[in-house]
Amino acid sequence: MKTGEIQRLKVNRISDFGLYLIDNEGVEVLLPNRFTRLDMKEGDEVDVFVYHDSEDRLVASTEQPLIKVGEVAALKVVDKNIHGAFLDWGLSGKHLFLPNRNQQGGVIAGQKSVVYMYVDERTGRCVATNKIKPFIYNDDPLTVKVGDEVDAFIAYETPIGFRVVINNRHWGMIYKNQLFKPVRIGEHHRGWIRKITEDMRIDLSLQQQGLAEVETSVVRLEALLKEHGGVLGVNDRSEPQEVARLTGMSKKVFKRCLGMLLKQGKVRQTEFGIEVIK
Repeated sequence: MKTGEIQRLKVNRISDFGLYLIDNEGVEVLLPNRFTRLDMKEGDEVDVFVYHDSEDRLVASTEQPLIKVGEVAALKVVDKNIHGAFLDWGLSGKHLFLPNRNQQGGVIAGQKSVVYMYVDERTGRCVATNKIKPFIYNDDPLTVKVGDEVDAFIAYETPIGFRVVINNRHWGMIYKNQLFKPVRIGEHHRGWIRKITEDMRIDLSLQQQGLAEVETSVVRLEALLKEHGGVLGVNDRSEPQEVARLTGMSKKVFKRCLGMLLKQGKVRQTEFGIEVIK
């Protein structure tokens, strides 16, 4: 039975309190009535998240948590006491505990906090920590390479850009001069590995590189034109900042996309921007 993870278990028996699910090793866990359906029967398989309830009993839920073991997330702090803080992790009636010993920086009720979740070896319970650096590292061998598409979690802002967690495994950096759309701490974005240095530092971009980036951006530019009634207030003479603000692209990529659409006869440039040729 894997605490803090989503797993597929089989319905073993039915009780007044819910369904008892069983794993391959014969360990049972209760799926309370509020998470069951009337058509569930013995032998059915169910995907559930397993965790400890407020009375320290293993319990299963069909709710989707906002974080699982081995993942990083930005969770809202819903309460605090002398022992620590309690976070909303998407499960009704139960919060994720962030002990005082695991806190770093200010943890304020009502605000979000960036945490990593692990299983405490002594209690077997899911626990959160702000001290995520011991769990995220760039040791050799890396699990990514240049050009890979990855999940990029925006973790911290620095004077030169944003530190991100790549696939819940590695640290990366997105430099501010490579950002063409706003990002916020706690967001997940599709990213692409741009560069890996000899000392294992990883640079990311939120745009694909080369022809693939242009092809994807052309589709996005056409969608933007449609959203704005066929007219967009930028052209190849616009300032890079204005292009980035309106399109989320660099000036270079925008000009390449515009060139493709002009060549295809889909748009024309005007004094004030570009418009679709009807």
